[in-house]
Amino acid sequence: MKILMVAAENDALPGGKVGGIGDVVRDIPKALAEQQQRVEVVLPGYGMFSTLASAQKVDTLAVHFAGMTHKVELYQLHNIYAGQNVVQWVLEHPLFSEAGRGQIYCDDPPDSPFASDATKFALFCAAVAKALCNGLFGQVDIIHLHDWHAAMLTVLRAFDPEYAALKAIPTVYTIHNLALQGTRPMAGSPSSLVAWFKDLKVEHNQVIDPRYPNCINPMRCGINLSDKVHVVSDSYAEEVLLPSEPHQGFFGGEGLEMDLQRAKDEGRLVGILNGCEYQQPSQPPCSFDVLNQQIHRDLLLWASRSEFVKSAHMIATARLNLWQQKQWQSPPVIVTSVGRLTTQKVSLLRLPLEDGRSALEHLLDKLEPVGVFILLGSGDKALEAFMTEVSAKRSHFLFLNGFSAALSDSLYQTGDLFVMPSSFEPCGISQMLAMRAGQPCLVHGVGGLNDTVKHLDNGFVFKGDNQLSQAAHLVACFSDAITLKQQQPQLWQSIQAAASTARFYWADAAKAYIERLYRPAISSSGRPLPGR
Repeated sequence: MKILMVAAENDALPGGKVGGIGDVVRDIPKALAEQQQRVEVVLPGYGMFSTLASAQKVDTLAVHFAGMTHKVELYQLHNIYAGQNVVQWVLEHPLFSEAGRGQIYCDDPPDSPFASDATKFALFCAAVAKALCNGLFGQVDIIHLHDWHAAMLTVLRAFDPEYAALKAIPTVYTIHNLALQGTRPMAGSPSSLVAWFKDLKVEHNQVIDPRYPNCINPMRCGINLSDKVHVVSDSYAEEVLLPSEPHQGFFGGEGLEMDLQRAKDEGRLVGILNGCEYQQPSQPPCSFDVLNQQIHRDLLLWASRSEFVKSAHMIATARLNLWQQKQWQSPPVIVTSVGRLTTQKVSLLRLPLEDGRSALEHLLDKLEPVGVFILLGSGDKALEAFMTEVSAKRSHFLFLNGFSAALSDSLYQTGDLFVMPSSFEPCGISQMLAMRAGQPCLVHGVGGLNDTVKHLDNGFVFKGDNQLSQAAHLVACFSDAITLKQQQPQLWQSIQAAASTARFYWADAAKAYIERLYRPAISSSGRPLPGR
C-alpha cells in the first residue's frame, strides 16, 4: 500500500528535528518500506529544505487561504533513503519560514499561544489537501497525520467541499504529545478558523475545545475526524482515557479523555510502542577524564556563539576544572540525564520535599560520596535558572545548558545510571537510547517508560499517587539504585545486561501499523485492500 505521512518534523532532513516526532517520522517510513510498503513524507520547507541540492521543484499550487489565493511550491527531495521505497517532499511558502530560515516553530507570547504556528500549519494542511486532490502524490491508500500540526487536514477533509475527494482516502492520526493541542479562537483573530477558511461550515461539537467553547482544538479534530487514532505506547493508551489531575501529578487525557474514550469504544484507538534503531554505537564508552575533555570542548563552542557567556557555562567550566584536579579514590558513579527542560520532563526534580529542599538536592545528597550527576538540556528559562543555581551550590552536579548529539551519545555510552523522571511520557526515546548503550534507567512508571523499563530487571521504576509522593519515591528509588550498585555488583551487572539486550524494534512497530492501523482503516472505508 502507499502511505502519505504529513508532519511538522522529519529528522531524515538536516535540521528537521526538534523533538521525538522527528525521530519517528525519520525511522518508521524506513521500517514500513522494509515491509514492502511505499511511504511518502511531506512537511513544510521552512525556507531551507527546498534549497537543498537534492530538491527538485515539481509544481506550484494555488491554495485558497485567509481570503487570498497563495502560491505554494512543491519540491521532491532526491537521494534521501535512496532505494528504500521512501519519497521525501516539502511544501514551500514565505509563511513557513516566518520564524526564520530553518526554524520549525515560532516562539509566540503567552497571551497568544500557537498563533503563528497554527496559521502556518493551517496553510500547510490546505496545501497538502490541494496536492492530494491534484494527484501530485499519485494514488494514496492511507493518509497518516502526525500531531496537531497536521490535524487541520481532517477538518478540510470532513467539511470543505473543495477537498471532498479526500473522504475516500482513509486517514490515521498519531498523537505524539497530547499536552500540545494547538488551540486557537474560532473567530476574532488573524489566527483563527474563520480567518483561515471564512466560509467553512464545521460541526462545532466535533472541533471546539471542551474547555474553551469559542476555540477550535486541532488535536480534538484529529481525534474525532480520523478513521484510526494512534498513541505511542500501550500504557499511554490507557492513561489518556482518564481525567487529568495535574495537582495530583496525573495528566491523563488533557481534557480530551471523553473523545478518546469514544474513539476506544468505536474501535478506533490503538496503542503501539515506538521503536529504536539498533545499529553499532556511533562511539565506544570513554573514560571519565576523556568525557570531561569532550564536555569542555562543547562548552567552549557554546560560549563562542554569543557575545556574553552564560552563567551556566561559566559554572560548568569551573566545575570541570575542579573535577580534573580532584583525586578520585575510585572511578565515580556517573549519573546522567539528557532531554528538553520542560515541566513534563523535570518538574519532579524541582519539587520541594518536606524539608523545603528540592528533590534534585536530595538526589545529590545520596550521590555525593560516590559519584557525579551530569544533566544535559535546555528549554524553559525558569528551569534553566533552577538547574544553574543548584549547579553553583553542589560540587558534584554538572548542568550543561545546551545540546550536542555527540555529547548525548557519550553520556549514553559512558554513564552508569540514566535518570528520566518525566511526569508523563507518551513513549520516550532517551530511555531506549540509554538502554541500548547498556546504561540502566531510573524512570517514572508512566506511559512508554512503564512499557520499556522493568523494576530490578532492566532498570529502576518509581511511582506515586501525587506529585509529592512521586518526588519522594524518586529519591528513595535513586538511593536504592546507588546502594545496589555499590553493594550488589552481580545484581547490578545483571540489570545492566538486561538493559543492553532489551529490544524495541521499528520492524515490530511497522507490522503493528499495517495490521492494527492501516488495514482496519481501509477495511472500514469499504475500499479494497491493496495487494501489498
